[in-house]
Amino acid sequence: MSDTALQSDAQAQREKHSAALSSVVAALALTALKIVVGVGSGSLGVLSEAAHSALDLVAAGMTLYAVRLSARPPDHRHPYGHGKVENLSALAETLLLLATCAWIAVEAVERLLHPVPVQASVWAVGVMLVSIAVDYTRSRMLLAAAKKHNSQALMADGLHFATDIWSSLVVLAGLLALALAERLDPASPLAPWLNRADSLAALAVSGIVLWVSLRLGRQAVDVLLDAGVEDAQDGVGRAVAALPEVLSVGRVRVRQSGPQAFVDMLLSVRVGLGVEEAHEVARQAREAAQGVVPGAEVLVELSPGQDGPAGLLERAQALAGRFGLAVHDLDLRTVSGELVLNLHAEVPESLTLAQAHERVSALEDAIRREMGGMGRVTTHIEPVGAHPEPAPDDPESAGILRRAVAEVVEQTPGVCDMHGLSILRSGARLSASFHCRMDADTPIVQAHERASALEAALRTRLPQLVRVTIHMEPGESA
Repeated sequence: MSDTALQSDAQAQREKHSAALSSVVAALALTALKIVVGVGSGSLGVLSEAAHSALDLVAAGMTLYAVRLSARPPDHRHPYGHGKVENLSALAETLLLLATCAWIAVEAVERLLHPVPVQASVWAVGVMLVSIAVDYTRSRMLLAAAKKHNSQALMADGLHFATDIWSSLVVLAGLLALALAERLDPASPLAPWLNRADSLAALAVSGIVLWVSLRLGRQAVDVLLDAGVEDAQDGVGRAVAALPEVLSVGRVRVRQSGPQAFVDMLLSVRVGLGVEEAHEVARQAREAAQGVVPGAEVLVELSPGQDGPAGLLERAQALAGRFGLAVHDLDLRTVSGELVLNLHAEVPESLTLAQAHERVSALEDAIRREMGGMGRVTTHIEPVGAHPEPAPDDPESAGILRRAVAEVVEQTPGVCDMHGLSILRSGARLSASFHCRMDADTPIVQAHERASALEAALRTRLPQLVRVTIHMEPGESA
């Protein structure tokens, strides 16, 4: 890691630690203030807020510890780092908040059934206003730090204090309702409800805290169980699929561990890609993924893809190379919905038929196993060097062959302009291919018959000619 990266990480850690520490100090001050005012006023709403703030103090302390611990570098026991300590801290905070909800709800119901005199004093209203101001300031600070450094622990703390704002507003509304009840005629139908406003406000606080607790708990559990981040996965998939060398995206997984994200993907690329080319594709894929998930650690796995029939044939040749076999004359067809591959494989001349068959059978099994959808594979076994090679550059021999082919073409009615002649030799046997022209208006059946007659005439004239390929082209119309 570069010095710049190390300095950046150290700065991020200092900012996270400062945010967590300021949260502890604020929670401590608010808890003390709410306890004093709550006991003095007898307001359950204020006391419930004090209990909430006390647990926030515990949660803030846990967050501070988690932020410190998560900054430790990976070690032998924790090769992926200590980031999940933050998620574990968030889950523990959730459990504390759920306990708070239960206590507040029980006390509120008890006071609804057995009312207790509550004094809506100026102090009670004042402490709630102070609480709202402090919670607003620290929630903005924590949420900004959480977003900047991708910290779930700070995010949990920030959401807690953002929730405290709403719960404090509810308690404040309850206290104002009590103050209004004191000014109403006791016989007013609103008086009983306003007198119970404090307890009702406490129930509302417990409901808000319950909702936020479950939300935070779900997020923490998702990360601890390595749940995928769907939006990020979709974004990474689209980004890497746009790379020119990527044929298809087989798998993309994104998981979060504290502030650190991990991405792994399986990409199909062109068969025969060189090592340097594959390395470049992996580098581009990492950069594309980090463009979607900044700072992520990215693992890229490349596999040979199948880009249509040409890709399948190229992959079959690559598999043959793995078995030390040279193959040629590959023919891929679809028969009754099943892919059928015919090919010629060259084996050393020193092998027996049994040994050669064993090697070729292993290749056929590998083709069927690794090339999905492949059905029948049929291999013609031949010794190395048995397939046709270009004929030797012997002017006398080449001239005799060319003159013989040209004479046969001239003697075939309706055929002219022989060109592009290629002659291949395999031992004493020859293969020939060439182009010639026919009248453009010749029916295709008649054109095929003339080509077949020409092939037969060539084999009669040149018995060593075992294969003839004639490409007919349209000439001028008669």
